[in-house]
Amino acid sequence: MSLPELGRLGFGAAGIGNLYRAMDDDVAAATLAAAWDAGLRYFDTAPHYGLGLSERRLGAFLTTRPRDEFVISTKVGRLLEPVENAEGARDSQGFDVPADTVRHWDPSEAGIRRSIEDSLERTGLDRIDIAYLHDPDVYDLEAGINQALPALEKLREEGLVKAIGVGSNSADALAECVARADIDVIMLAGRYSLLEQPAAVDLLPLCLERNVQVANCGVYNSGLLARPVVPDDAHYNYEPAPAQILARAKALAACCDEFGVELPAAALQFAVSHPAVCTVVVGASNAKQIKQTAERMAAVIPAGLWPALVERGLLDESLLHV
Repeated sequence: MSLPELGRLGFGAAGIGNLYRAMDDDVAAATLAAAWDAGLRYFDTAPHYGLGLSERRLGAFLTTRPRDEFVISTKVGRLLEPVENAEGARDSQGFDVPADTVRHWDPSEAGIRRSIEDSLERTGLDRIDIAYLHDPDVYDLEAGINQALPALEKLREEGLVKAIGVGSNSADALAECVARADIDVIMLAGRYSLLEQPAAVDLLPLCLERNVQVANCGVYNSGLLARPVVPDDAHYNYEPAPAQILARAKALAACCDEFGVELPAAALQFAVSHPAVCTVVVGASNAKQIKQTAERMAAVIPAGLWPALVERGLLDESLLHV
C-alpha cells in the first residue's frame, strides 16, 4: 500500500472552484488557511471543479506551505480543452465560471499523462500524491478500467504519483474497479452516510478484502444532514428531499438532540467509523464553516447514541463500528 496518511478529515475543493456560486479569491484563500489551521493536511481537487479554478486556487495556497506536510489528490479522465467563448457563456455543470474550456473524456494513456501534466501546471506543485480516475461510469466504465487504470498503474510504478484510485457516486462502479484493478484508494461520494449505507453491502467489504482504503465524501447527502435541525425544504441528491427521506433525516436529528449531539457531528463521525474508511472529505464555503466542521469531528458523542439509533430502526446494528 503506497497511500500516504490522510488524517480523519480532509478538505474537498469543489467549493473553491465556484460550485453553485462565485467565491472571491480572498475568501477561498481564507477558507484554505482555516482548514490548515484546523489541522487538515489532505486536500482533494479536480480539473472538473470550476474548469481548473479549484486547482489554481488550491495550488496558490499550497505552494506557500512545506511540500512534505500535506497530501494533494486530483483527478484524471476529463481533459480541459480551450474554446472560443465570444458570447461570454458560463459553465453548464454547476460551476459559476466562464465556459472558456470544455471537458473532454480521454481514458487513454496519453490523455491520463497529459491530465497530470496540466494539473501540475495549474497547481504549480512539483508532484501529485494521489490520482483518481474521475466518474468513469458517467462516460465509459470499461474504457476506464481497461485503459485509464492501467495507465495510472504505470504512473505509480514510475513514481509520478504515490497512489491511484477511482472517484464515483456509484458503489457498483467502484466495486467493479476495486475487483478488477490494482488500486490503492477510492473516493466514495454519498453512498455511506448516516442516512444510507448501500456501499456497506458489497463495496466496503471488498475494499477490506483487497486492502483498498476509502476516502468518504458527500456524507451530508447534499446538505440534508449538514444542520442540527433539518429544514422542510432540505435537499437530497441535489433535489428537494422526498417526504420519506426528509422524515428519516428529521428522526435522526431528533435522536441526536436527545443525546446532546448535533446531527452533523454524528454524521461526520459515523462516516469515518467503518474500518475501510481512512478519511472523510468535506468542503466549505468560508473559514467559519471549515472551523465548525473540524470542531464537530472532534466533538464527544455519548456511546449510547448509536444503540438508540439501532433501536429506532434508523441504523443497522451491523454498522456499529463507532
